[in-house]
Amino acid sequence: MDEHVANADHLDDGPRPGEHSWPGDLTAVETPFGVFAAVDDGEVTRIRNIRYARAERFAAPVPVEPDPHEASARQYQRIGCPQPPASSDGLFGGTMRGVEFDEDCLRLSITRPSAWAGEPLPVMVWVHGGSYVSGAGDVGGYDPSALVREQRVVVVTVTYRLGVLGFLGDGEPDGRPANLGLLDLIAALRWVRSRIGGFGGDPARVTVFGQSAGADAIAHLLVASGAEGLITRAIVQSGPFGIRRRRERLQERMRRAAGPLAADAALDDLFAAQARAGRAAAGFGLRSGMPFSPQYGHAPLPPEREVAAGWRRQAPRLDVLVCSTTEEAAFFLELAPRLRSLTAKPVIGPAIRFALVRVVTDAVYGWGARRFARLLAKSGARVQLARFDGRPEGSSIGSAHAIELALLFPNTAAWAPARLLAPHGAESLVEAGVPLRAAWGEFARTGRIAASHVRLGPGWRGGLRVR
Repeated sequence: MDEHVANADHLDDGPRPGEHSWPGDLTAVETPFGVFAAVDDGEVTRIRNIRYARAERFAAPVPVEPDPHEASARQYQRIGCPQPPASSDGLFGGTMRGVEFDEDCLRLSITRPSAWAGEPLPVMVWVHGGSYVSGAGDVGGYDPSALVREQRVVVVTVTYRLGVLGFLGDGEPDGRPANLGLLDLIAALRWVRSRIGGFGGDPARVTVFGQSAGADAIAHLLVASGAEGLITRAIVQSGPFGIRRRRERLQERMRRAAGPLAADAALDDLFAAQARAGRAAAGFGLRSGMPFSPQYGHAPLPPEREVAAGWRRQAPRLDVLVCSTTEEAAFFLELAPRLRSLTAKPVIGPAIRFALVRVVTDAVYGWGARRFARLLAKSGARVQLARFDGRPEGSSIGSAHAIELALLFPNTAAWAPARLLAPHGAESLVEAGVPLRAAWGEFARTGRIAASHVRLGPGWRGGLRVR
């Protein structure tokens, strides 16, 4: 495949670079599927908004062939599944700024090094988190430029359906299919396997990595019908394994609360139904904190009792890194004003905070992840467990849920407003995260991180401990 720099005016029906804050010029990228326009900043080349499937509302995705003209016309857009504002926006600093919400969102973006000599590069497929109700693949806070530039990998970021549009189907033949978001991800991974070679990636070296709900989705895809063999190497970051089980009653109550959802209903009506469903999940303990999730016993997932056996069957072909942070629950404590007030009390407050963070972190992200890792290892997988204790110097929040994402995707402008990184963590993201990105790149190339301790760079304390 050849690549040349051009004005690419014939490819782009959209706005010009000067009308946006996008760095880089348009480049024409020749592929076996046609010539795509891409944004090139001299270090990385990014092709945005390649459609991997098409789906009507409440319908399964239908794979499509890559359309260079359609993607080329949308190189200055970030597209996400429609979603209400997330309560975590303040901590993240407004991650979804600049995203255009469109139900026609089954798209992926590909980023690769600009100086590419034609050799197939390792591929990393990013599955975003957001409790299955928020986020998108191509947002400023998930900018993979540094990872691509430093590690010479191809990164694919995937957008899929969320909330009532993707994870609250009733599964009945004449109703809404369940697990549409998982079906979207299967379609995206199939697209990557069959077509990434045309964009410079090596289809034999694909690492799927995701955080929080993204990690949870990866674990479910390992046992999903139709996804067999699509994942052989995975990085599972902060997967909420402690709350994935025994959700049938919760999900049934949510479906009843949401009520009938017409295929032509207004989005505002769907968001109102989503809010009703979320409120109906109250009373189920820690599971209520992430009410939307995949549903067992509905395609493409087996019944819950068969999941462990499915993981065992897949294990011999897997390389897996299971990672969590030491203070996951500190993130959610920041979202609860009453708990924040309680933990701010003199003398007793710090002790209460320590206990809450420790207990909830282990209950949701600790023991379940260790059990998952042990099951895979005993069944023949090559597994490493890692704990991330990194945090900015002077941080009052600590090594909370999602904090490592800023180091993996260090777009300083996007992360600068994030309270998660206060007081000065955003200022040194690129340099501080070099060792962590090197570890992720090493895993993508070899399926293993050799070092037992990865120390972060200036401005940050701690790092990653691997065993």
